[in-house]
Amino acid sequence: MADRAGTIRVLLVDDHAVVRSGLRLLLEQEDDLECVGEAGGADEAAREARRLQPDVILLDVVMPDRSGIDAAPELRSAAPTAKLLMLSMQDDPSYVREAFAAGASGYVLKEAVDSEVVSAVREVAGGGRYVHPALGARLVAAEAEAHARAEADPLSEREREVLRLLALGHTNQEIAKMLYISVRTAETHRAHIMQKLRLTTRAELVRHALQAGLLDET
Repeated sequence: MADRAGTIRVLLVDDHAVVRSGLRLLLEQEDDLECVGEAGGADEAAREARRLQPDVILLDVVMPDRSGIDAAPELRSAAPTAKLLMLSMQDDPSYVREAFAAGASGYVLKEAVDSEVVSAVREVAGGGRYVHPALGARLVAAEAEAHARAEADPLSEREREVLRLLALGHTNQEIAKMLYISVRTAETHRAHIMQKLRLTTRAELVRHALQAGLLDET
């Protein structure tokens, strides 16, 4: 959250000085935002975050030493109360997922208008989450597609291979040798397959493998 005076203290992290200068000017136009420091890379950012304890760290995703996503855990440790707002040219939903998984509270594109960056800083400082609306919609669509794929075929690639070999009549011991895994791991895969597919007999297992076209892969 912001300090007692209501000012949101921001640390800027970007390897391009001209980008940092533009962001600083942008923030300093706002009465409730203050740029308290800058860093040109992940290591410097960690030192400055520990020293300054900002409210928000506006963090570039792509930097030469380490990416902002890779640096996120260290920054969160250095400034536990700071919110991470990723700033990126990457509009792929996978980057957004990785950023939030690493502990970010927001993801804003570098091409965003000034007012959006300011709004994003305020949103995450207040405890909210922010994603560019169009990018957020693409993220939701991508997650829905992934969920649909998982519903249609809940098995992993390794489980599909084990299922194929089981349907061909191989024992757990033979599968273990063929896939360079332990017998216990092969047994575990088989148990997971039966559970995920809600099967109880080998005949049902073979039937599913046939319907899925797995035996055509031989």
